Amino acid sequence: MESDPSKLSPPLFLLLFLVSSTHTVISQSTGERPRIPVSAIFAFGDSTVDAGNNDYIATPVKSNFPPYGRDFFTHMPTGRFTNGRLITDFFVSYLGIKQELPPYLDWSLGEQELKTGVSFGSAGSGLDELTAKISDVIPVLDQLDYFRNYIDRIDQMIGMKSREDLIRRAVFILSAGTNDFIAYATVPFRSDVFSVEGYQGFLLEKVKEFIQALSNLGANRIVIAGLPPIGCMPAVITLKARDGIHDRGCISSLNSIAFDYNQKLQAALQEYATSNGVQIFYVDPYKPLIDVIQNPASYGFRKSAEGCCGTGLVEVAVLCNPKSFVCLDASKYIFWDSMHPTEKTYLFIFNSFKPMIDRLLKSYF
Repeated sequence: MESDPSKLSPPLFLLLFLVSSTHTVISQSTGERPRIPVSAIFAFGDSTVDAGNNDYIATPVKSNFPPYGRDFFTHMPTGRFTNGRLITDFFVSYLGIKQELPPYLDWSLGEQELKTGVSFGSAGSGLDELTAKISDVIPVLDQLDYFRNYIDRIDQMIGMKSREDLIRRAVFILSAGTNDFIAYATVPFRSDVFSVEGYQGFLLEKVKEFIQALSNLGANRIVIAGLPPIGCMPAVITLKARDGIHDRGCISSLNSIAFDYNQKLQAALQEYATSNGVQIFYVDPYKPLIDVIQNPASYGFRKSAEGCCGTGLVEVAVLCNPKSFVCLDASKYIFWDSMHPTEKTYLFIFNSFKPMIDRLLKSYF
């Protein structure tokens, strides 16, 4: 029998807060790059889009050390919470923009890198500002302040008129919410105030606030990602299941919360797009990811409930370090550490988003 997710202990919360949300037709490449007028990609959210921003702020939530980045182009840690690239890297590569989406807080970035897009994401962050405060990271809505700073910088480089055209033709991505629900389930600062349904509504209002702010800054095309099956993350299984070492099944109570939120999010986005006029594209990581977790062999994976790093049961961030044992072939694992997917899984997920990308590209014509 599963226990109530609201009863998770604070130690579990501290471990799980090194996570963020995860986000499917498998391929070893992103395929031919379409010829389209997308000017840039801008990403906001948590570790699913953080390309290394946390390296530049005072937080313990970092991954700028081996074995992270083992399979990246440089075979060096980048601040990404995986062994290689993120979905946003595949996105810019597929569109023919550049090979990877860099972190905005890397102040060595030149004009060309800035003009073609950056990530403002911060691992451990959330839509709820209290979520981010726990890990001393950048709340999603505060990431908009960095975007405003970006606008000021790029104005000085290319001028206001060129910048307005750049923003108009850019694609904006938001991937956040998993950390918020982990926080809700593990500490009382929100669960004492909100029911599950109430907290879902609270976060949906934050999404609307984010979209409105981006729209006011000139954004026209915004991609919003739903939540993954939170209860299938290896660390969650380890610490939440009755016997987390031997019973490696997903925690369905947490998955249900994520699934229900995604349904409400889709409805809210449709209503908001209709009334606001901004073009919103929803992507669903839940179904494809749970399909591959439940049928790993069908997709070329061997391990679905353990990460590649260490035992694969609890190691994440500082617990996944140069002294950790690391599997020889990460492509056989769905998860890299106990919370974050491998590069192969991210590519798998990116390929599942291609129908959305096709719709997005048609919106330019």
